[in-house]
Amino acid sequence: MRIYKNLSSIKKIKPSVIAIGNFDGIHLGHQKVLKQAYKKAKNNNLKLGIVTFEPMPIMFFNKKIKNHRINNLEQKIKGLADLRIDFLVVIKFNKKFSNLTYKQFIEKIIYKKINSKFIFISRNFRFGKNREGDVSKLKQSELSFSYKTCVLKPLKKKNKTLSSSIIRSGIRKGKIKNINRYLGREWSIQGTVIKGEKRGRKIGFRTCNIKINDYVVPKLGVYSVKVNINRMVRRGIANIGYRPTFKGKTLLLEVNIFGLKANLYNRKIKVNFIKFIRPEKKFKNLNQLKVQIKKDIIKAKN
Repeated sequence: MRIYKNLSSIKKIKPSVIAIGNFDGIHLGHQKVLKQAYKKAKNNNLKLGIVTFEPMPIMFFNKKIKNHRINNLEQKIKGLADLRIDFLVVIKFNKKFSNLTYKQFIEKIIYKKINSKFIFISRNFRFGKNREGDVSKLKQSELSFSYKTCVLKPLKKKNKTLSSSIIRSGIRKGKIKNINRYLGREWSIQGTVIKGEKRGRKIGFRTCNIKINDYVVPKLGVYSVKVNINRMVRRGIANIGYRPTFKGKTLLLEVNIFGLKANLYNRKIKVNFIKFIRPEKKFKNLNQLKVQIKKDIIKAKN
């Protein structure tokens, strides 16, 4: 998969089928759209591409929104590459780009740069300055710029339209098993291991500490997890929260990897969430905490 991280690096792509959107999480609904787009590209001997935005527009316009992402950009790129995409255009969403009118977006990007023949979008897709562009605007320009707009019906689960918003809500509620079904894989947080206060080591449970950054904050508490370290996968247990027993003030993901004693500082790891075990809790002393951690580990291993 070829990746274009700025529009200036694109001269002109060969005739293509594209899907446009944030694709945050690349859930089963996204995958349905991309399967249809793949068939369209294959049947018409065209390239298949994705147009997405970085940062996500909602986070650009509202700086107060911090914990919103289901996946980071690296995970998104990896997930799309696995779905047989020929190219990915990551548009830098900044003030200049946000001031493009919907007509300029269609002519300068869709037509002149990407050379799209079929455009796959969701029904509620908006684009251009002040969000003036929509499905009807795209269809109005089809003859002028030689493309066809494809709007697919959304995927429904239990009479609910599957969306990134539903997945974020489920993560916040700790409904990890449901979320993993909606994603078609295990939801994960990827990050670099940082130095902590080494309390876990003192009580016999070493942990790898990771900052949450822009990820959706899951329900605070303890989870059964799998940890990817390069090509190695280990089971473990994780706590996400503020560590009330130690009067912690910063949100942190702490992971105890079963059977691993190696120093992982500054290493990148991916933590796959399997199941919510219990809410975060304040303990009266370290002995109570140690007893509870042992119980949590037994549950996680089971």
